[in-house]
Amino acid sequence: MLSAIVFIAILVFAIWLTGFLRPNLFSLTRSLDMGAPPEKIFAQLNDFKNWKAWSPWEKMDPAMQRSHSGAPSGKGAKYAWNGNKKVGEGNMQITKSVAPSSVMLDLNFLKPMKASNITEFKITPRGAGSEVHWEMRGPSTVVMRIFHAVMDMDAMVGKDFEQGLRNLKSVVER
Repeated sequence: MLSAIVFIAILVFAIWLTGFLRPNLFSLTRSLDMGAPPEKIFAQLNDFKNWKAWSPWEKMDPAMQRSHSGAPSGKGAKYAWNGNKKVGEGNMQITKSVAPSSVMLDLNFLKPMKASNITEFKITPRGAGSEVHWEMRGPSTVVMRIFHAVMDMDAMVGKDFEQGLRNLKSVVER
């Protein structure tokens, strides 16, 4: 019994230490080549109303409540959502829009866990097509670092980015 308690204590300490020693900033990125010009891709990214066609989270909760406010597209456009456990609750706002090469936004999660991050899409011409680079970055609190010591955020969210890029590719290549 004592050895089990010691083992659990060592395990908890190791997880805590691993989380504590992780960087206090994170970055998650994915890229994909698409057979579409930057202008066509930019139009999808720069207008939140278009995200329903390609965002991986839109399909996780068809009953999700959505609202749009601010500018119709581009800088100042706002989008808020409230959905099931898979999508949570949050909002985002486009803070920088440079046609046809980049869209940057502030992304705020309210549920299931509060977090504020920067998301950036960069579109680079590649021959007749484009490369789309999707990055999310932000601070990682001690609690988040401990969580990430046990759950690999890159694997969890990275697969959603990959799916989103594949969805976007199918939309812009039509």
